[in-house]
Amino acid sequence: MTHKILVVEDDPAAAAYIIKGFSEAGFTVDHASDGRDGLFHATDGRYDAIILDRMLPGLDGMAVLGALRAAKIETPVIILSALGSVDDRVGGLTAGSDDYLTKPFAFAELHARINLLLRRRGSGTAPEIRLACEDMEMDLLGRRVKRAGRSIDLQPREFRLLEFLLRHRDQVVTRTMLLEGVWDYHFDPGTNVIDVHISRLRKKIDDGFDRPLLHTVRGAGYRLGGEA
Repeated sequence: MTHKILVVEDDPAAAAYIIKGFSEAGFTVDHASDGRDGLFHATDGRYDAIILDRMLPGLDGMAVLGALRAAKIETPVIILSALGSVDDRVGGLTAGSDDYLTKPFAFAELHARINLLLRRRGSGTAPEIRLACEDMEMDLLGRRVKRAGRSIDLQPREFRLLEFLLRHRDQVVTRTMLLEGVWDYHFDPGTNVIDVHISRLRKKIDDGFDRPLLHTVRGAGYRLGGEA
């Protein structure tokens, strides 16, 4: 089955990059370069997913999203934006988007997130508002984390790191994946930033509990969940 997606992006280079990637992956892709044109295309309901830039000429992405949801159009939407603060991301999710990805981004991650949205839609599953691993749960809308009923206080970057690990639970996550997915780096900065944040996160989610959840996979990366 060929999936059809709509890319609403005003930056020509970014749009071409996304369109080329999804076309090569076998998708049918339509493009709109401003918000009004994007809304016009999106309201016909023929798309399996929509990639929506937040800052658009004519009509911004949040207004497009609001209009779609007000019209009861439930096509999965992933917002792309250079605005990546906690408030920005929460605002996008609460406005009705199914996912939120900050720029710059790796196409591999965007592709993976679109595939996840398509699998959810195909199974009739509602968009995730909670992520879990064993006795730990993350509330994406409330930006809260609990383990065994105990609240865990995380800094914004720690929250984003844990969210990424939860979305890849029981999988080995490499340092390159973390640099791209959590720090938006597309190069190795040559620092120990990952080690420092992993160490802090491990203390918060594992210390004082019966068994560790965050494991180091020697020579490969890290894994949340599963046996050590």
